[in-house]
Amino acid sequence: MKQKGTLKKVLRYIKKYWIYLALSIIAASVTVALTLYLPILTGDAIDLILEKGRVDFPGIFDILQKMAVVIFITAFAQWLMNVCNNKMTYRIVQDVRDEAFRKIEILPLKYIDGHSYGEIVSRVIADVDQFADGLLMGFTQFFTGVITIIGTLGFMLSIHIGITGVVVLITPLSFLVASFIAKKTFTMFKLQSETRGEQTAFIDEMVGNQKIVQAFSYEDESLEKFDEINDRLQKASLKAIFFSSITNPSTRFVNNLVYAGVAISGAILAIKGGISVGQLSCFLSYANQYTKPFNEISGVVTELQNALACAGRIFELIEEEPQIPEPDNAVALQHADGTVSLEDVSFSYVPDKKLITDFNLAVRPGQRVAIVGPTGCGKTTVINLLMRFYDVDAGAIRVNGHDIREVTRKSLRGSYGMVLQETWLKSGTIRDNIVMGKPDATEEEIVAAAKASHAHSFIKRLPNGYDTVITEDGGNLSQGQKQLLCIARVMLCLPPMLILDEATSSIDTRTEIKIQKAFAAMMQGRTSFIVAHRLSTIREADVILVMKDGNIIEQGNHETLLALNGFYANLYQSQFAR
Repeated sequence: MKQKGTLKKVLRYIKKYWIYLALSIIAASVTVALTLYLPILTGDAIDLILEKGRVDFPGIFDILQKMAVVIFITAFAQWLMNVCNNKMTYRIVQDVRDEAFRKIEILPLKYIDGHSYGEIVSRVIADVDQFADGLLMGFTQFFTGVITIIGTLGFMLSIHIGITGVVVLITPLSFLVASFIAKKTFTMFKLQSETRGEQTAFIDEMVGNQKIVQAFSYEDESLEKFDEINDRLQKASLKAIFFSSITNPSTRFVNNLVYAGVAISGAILAIKGGISVGQLSCFLSYANQYTKPFNEISGVVTELQNALACAGRIFELIEEEPQIPEPDNAVALQHADGTVSLEDVSFSYVPDKKLITDFNLAVRPGQRVAIVGPTGCGKTTVINLLMRFYDVDAGAIRVNGHDIREVTRKSLRGSYGMVLQETWLKSGTIRDNIVMGKPDATEEEIVAAAKASHAHSFIKRLPNGYDTVITEDGGNLSQGQKQLLCIARVMLCLPPMLILDEATSSIDTRTEIKIQKAFAAMMQGRTSFIVAHRLSTIREADVILVMKDGNIIEQGNHETLLALNGFYANLYQSQFAR
């Protein structure tokens, strides 16, 4: 049932390219028809060789001319069929990958957080490649195979019904063998595809974190885990290949039975004068051509099993529930003044494990709000909710009086400037990374933003300055330099609201003092949310929220909270007490 469902989805993509499909079928029909016509011409030529000294050379020459024309047209039709099949296959693959990547862009973060990046990459790259290979083989061999079987039966019937009956009686054995093996191979190829995805995810994880692996001497454990996954993949692949490999020998055995049956019955008929030697030659040629597609189709069936298993995985991704769509009357947030309120907000990542409950907060325009607390208290979760990376389970978050669920995500996120502890840079030039939020920025604006973030000096020391190309995630730049570029990116946009989540955690103390001054200038008149473990970075905040277990337990400015001599005071003194 699952295979049928996957096949229907594949046919939906094929439907879009029905012109290529129609041309391919026509070209396949012409190829098969002319290929089947050649044995007739060969048989006619044999019948013109009567005996020694009695050979009709002019007649044979005419037949050879016909054969040359037929071969030329067959070759052209075959070329046209292959072109159509290739265009159709790779355009379908392009559509599938486009749709998969578009789906990734709108999937809720809950899905991305719950699946390894390597496994998702494996679906979009490796699984789609396997799907393409199976689809191309299917188009190329399946059509010609089916048409060849039907065509040869028609030609054989026109020569002799009895011998054709022998062929038809033995044929069902091929179908039974192919059907039995096909059911086995689908399960094995599906397991192979899933294990390959797991292996890709593990390699991605280990290579991406090689410094940590080596720093903690995790190499041996990493190798053991890889060997275990690799061993499972080897066993799954071996079983899949074993079942697919026995298809061809099995069908060849049946096909040889067909050929032997035709040869024996045809020879007896030829001796009795029932058919000519030329017709027997023609019949044996047809017997070969009739059985050949069964080998090809059985090979195609195993490839299609692999292709359908891989297609099923990519369709699972494409059909995942997207993030909650925006309402038709969603408001585009413009000229946000920075008024933010959280009203009775409750949220948890896991339904049975509460994190934030009945959270209330009112922020006035231009206020600097610092959020502090122990690890896991919900600081970053509040940021995720403000940016609507996750939706609240209960309550509401309002910006400028609008419930953010009734505001377009693009306009909401465009109203925030965000600098995180975890930096992200894309492959490209330094300039490309700075102008990400403002592509039309002038050179003067870019340089001014870099100077404000204290990134200009190290950028000028790079080989090509702002045109220096860096690889994904910053290449050879230090963590501090990467963070300065992320700060410059926000400095360039200067949106009405700012989120700084451990924004200076990777910067030395001296540079941090300069950055704090730049931030102070940048935050002037802008609502700012500052998450920090280092309490020295938040003394100047207008409001400090002290969180514990998803709730605000203390609230006030630095002096007020110290005077309370409570949780915040203990945190502060633990960092600064002598």
